[in-house]
Amino acid sequence: MPKAFVDLQGRPLLRWALDQALACEQIGHVVVVAPGEWLGAARDIVGEALGASDRGSETGLAVRADVVVGGAERRASVAAGLAALGPDDGLVLVHDAARALAPPSLFARVVEALRRGHGAVIPGLAVVDTVKSVDDTGAVTATFDRTTLRAIQTPQGFVREILVHAHEENPDVTVTDDAGLVELTGAPIHVVDGEPWAAKITTPEDLDAAERRFRSAQVTS
Repeated sequence: MPKAFVDLQGRPLLRWALDQALACEQIGHVVVVAPGEWLGAARDIVGEALGASDRGSETGLAVRADVVVGGAERRASVAAGLAALGPDDGLVLVHDAARALAPPSLFARVVEALRRGHGAVIPGLAVVDTVKSVDDTGAVTATFDRTTLRAIQTPQGFVREILVHAHEENPDVTVTDDAGLVELTGAPIHVVDGEPWAAKITTPEDLDAAERRFRSAQVTS
């Protein structure tokens, strides 16, 4: 099962991610990129999320949502999402459903930085562990100054033309995030504060940690 459809607290990660995104009033168009065999499930989840949100037309904050087929790799899926954008979608946020609990305030923080004039914006958390590089024999080759390091999250925001250009200029490069492609073009990238709730849910242990975080938050509140 794709990670986006795994349940957390009784609802799929994709639904959690959509609920958080839709709660950010600056977002007017959501494109969900899903595997072909999961398109129906994705459309159902999108419909449920829209129905549960307060983004109806009577509020003046209506949001458009589309579901498209992704690719075999991340960059192909992002390209499919870019192709589904409307002509007026000038700012683009690329988000990972595995970071399903990234709060609306994080989406807004990225958008606000873009509107202040930054062409590429990524959220990041300070690194608290000592980080070393190690070669294939297990020997340490370098120790990094952690005060200069950030653990990068999503949503990552871009002026649309900058992201499209980065994809077109580097068709065969494999990267772990879209900011990596933009870096290759030489465009500056601005980092804003990330959020602990935006931790990536990749393994069963990550899912357990998210469940524990929920229980802790419920007890605290």
